[in-house]
Amino acid sequence: MMKTIIVCDALHPIAIQLLKKEDDLNIIDAVNTPKSELYSMLAEADVAITRSPTDVDEKFLSSAKKLKAVVRAGVGVDNVDIDGCSRRGIIAMNVPTANTIAAVELTMAHMLAAARSFPYAHNDLKEHRIWKREKWYGVELFDKKLGVIGFGNIGSRVAARAKAFGMQIIAYDPYIDPAKVVDMGGVYTKNFDDILQCDFITIHTPKNQETTDIIGKDEIYKMKDGVRLINVARGGLYNEEALYEGLKSGKIAFAGIDVFSKEPATNHPLLDLPNVSVTAHLGANTVESQQNIAIQAVEAAISAARGISYPNALNLPIKTEDLPPFVSPYIELTSKMAFLAAQINKKAIKSIHVEAHGEISQYVKSMLTFALVGALKEHLGEKINYVNAKFICDEKGIIYDTSVSGSSVFKNKISVKIVTETDVAIVRGTVFNENEQRIVEINGFKTDFKPKGKMIIFKNNDIPGVIAQISSLLAAENINIADFRLGRDNYGKALAVILVDEKISKELLAKLNALEVCVWVSYVSI
Repeated sequence: MMKTIIVCDALHPIAIQLLKKEDDLNIIDAVNTPKSELYSMLAEADVAITRSPTDVDEKFLSSAKKLKAVVRAGVGVDNVDIDGCSRRGIIAMNVPTANTIAAVELTMAHMLAAARSFPYAHNDLKEHRIWKREKWYGVELFDKKLGVIGFGNIGSRVAARAKAFGMQIIAYDPYIDPAKVVDMGGVYTKNFDDILQCDFITIHTPKNQETTDIIGKDEIYKMKDGVRLINVARGGLYNEEALYEGLKSGKIAFAGIDVFSKEPATNHPLLDLPNVSVTAHLGANTVESQQNIAIQAVEAAISAARGISYPNALNLPIKTEDLPPFVSPYIELTSKMAFLAAQINKKAIKSIHVEAHGEISQYVKSMLTFALVGALKEHLGEKINYVNAKFICDEKGIIYDTSVSGSSVFKNKISVKIVTETDVAIVRGTVFNENEQRIVEINGFKTDFKPKGKMIIFKNNDIPGVIAQISSLLAAENINIADFRLGRDNYGKALAVILVDEKISKELLAKLNALEVCVWVSYVSI
């Protein structure tokens, strides 16, 4: 039967041209169709191509009865209900690299604007006919220190271009090989304060629990007077309230901003300041980038319609029909355990190992990809998926393997071990009854909790009064404790898993870490 691809939003004209060349596919061009009419057209679609104007939400998914895959033509998937897709067996894909050069070059444009106040100098002459050269003294990029937060596909290319301007590169990225920075003549640092002492700072990370508000009031306080900040990545990586105060006070000389926490940002306070260059999320808005996005989205849709492959799939499942029903909860558990282990041990990952005991050990190799995605998704965000996980590990030199263990008190047990440069994290779990997932051990400490919710994991010296100290700090912040699980070893240490009702701030986490009894503490939300 001929498969149908529906194009819901405007793409570069080449998209429809390429699709119509495929004789074995039926194409529905719904670009100019009102959203009220789109839902009835979705009923015939096997694959949908969307952009930001179309929300892939409950209404969309419930209307698309035959849908097998959806391609978000771009990087961001904020408007795609990935969990909803997964529940329906719909594979969600994006196009994460097509706009790389566009984002890199826009970063450089904002960097130059930040150095020379170009937008305001331009307006003074063109709009107001004022010729006042002495008003527009800027600074040179040459010999300035550029702090690059996130040294991946975009950040590394920004650094290469900045180096051509004669800038000194300081890079912070816990999840790369330092040689990537050193080999291009930059300096790799593990100390985030080194970034804060740079003349210019630019950020190129996914938006996640670790990177949201990575630059806030405290970080800005530590910066050099007259620092210049750039964000062409994701809104909310810089705390916008702190950014506003820093710009208003003059601590921050200038900022170049393309992205905001809430968009469209037509009434944002930053727009009122005279030392900000702003653009309306134009990171992907070049002719070349739009063409690349269209081509890659179409190629992904065609492959998905034919069932050949699912490039950049964000939720590609194992074919559960080929596996016994009891395996499915272990698949989910493995991914959660890997995610948990990666949060405990946040350094650059060197190896990921999955070990299984019992009947589930027959399927341990099927678990591996889920462990890789679980371990790396917080660090790589939308770049990691079930299709490319092993390739990315190979590229980064991360070793991955599986094994089968011997005896255990549990009928079936899965272990995930993550090794970094300096530490090891081991998380073990099992499934009770049909689907009661449990974490039963962390780094040798016995425990028993569901891998779900907001939790503080606190390792401490096992002395009296620790629980009272933790509870006191949480109570002072009006944080309610939902559950408290404590494990002890024979060496004077203890490990607490504290389930809480509210998100834990970086400030509160720092207070917990500052307790004399604390060995280390992590916050995890699953």
